[in-house]
Amino acid sequence: MKTFLLEVQASLKKSLAILIDPDQNAEAVANIAQLCDANQVDFIFVGGSLVGGNQLTKCIQTIKTYYKGLVYLFPGNEMMVDPNADGILFLSLLSGRNPEYLIGKQVVAAPYLAQTNLDILPTAYLLIDGGRETSVSYMSNTKPIPADKYNIAVATALAGKMLGMQCIYMDAGSGAFAPIAPKMIEKVKQNTGLPLIIGGGIRSAETAIQLYKAGADVLVIGNGVEDNHQLIQSIANAKQALIDSIA
Repeated sequence: MKTFLLEVQASLKKSLAILIDPDQNAEAVANIAQLCDANQVDFIFVGGSLVGGNQLTKCIQTIKTYYKGLVYLFPGNEMMVDPNADGILFLSLLSGRNPEYLIGKQVVAAPYLAQTNLDILPTAYLLIDGGRETSVSYMSNTKPIPADKYNIAVATALAGKMLGMQCIYMDAGSGAFAPIAPKMIEKVKQNTGLPLIIGGGIRSAETAIQLYKAGADVLVIGNGVEDNHQLIQSIANAKQALIDSIA
């Protein structure tokens, strides 16, 4: 069985994921899924703050019609669980102090998840300030880690590792003005050694390469792709060139 971590390891730990909001119409979802397949994107994440149920199922089914890679749920709430996906990032929002997003919603989802065959990936989720309030910070009622407080990010990520999390997801959030600083990524990677998923504010291949070189294992592109479909191809090509150079 293919799993997220095995696929990351197989790609020399430089992977690309595209985040699709299930709130988009079926045509838009199909177009992005086809682009992902054509450019050998490693993963598609499906998630948003509000949508679930039948609309989520239809979105995943549409993606799988056009895309042969792995589809993982990036849940915004406990209702965003669907067995049609390949797996789920089982997130705990460690950067916040809202108990509902630390453990409350996970408790509600756990019995249902236990009845599925989803690849469940325990993930420490850290919000990093990207220059504007994001949907995640608003909906979760939590503050992000300041962009220049590298020591706080390291300590939080280390706590996640000690709690048994298998990877770290550092997110500047949807529509962030700025991506996470390479120096913060570098320090978290050096201190945890865990796979790092990085998202938010990535709008160019040049930025992507900087973040990969700093220690990112998986980059997640969301809003940037909605505004510019060519971004998928440019980052996918840059990623492959980087892998070839270090192989």
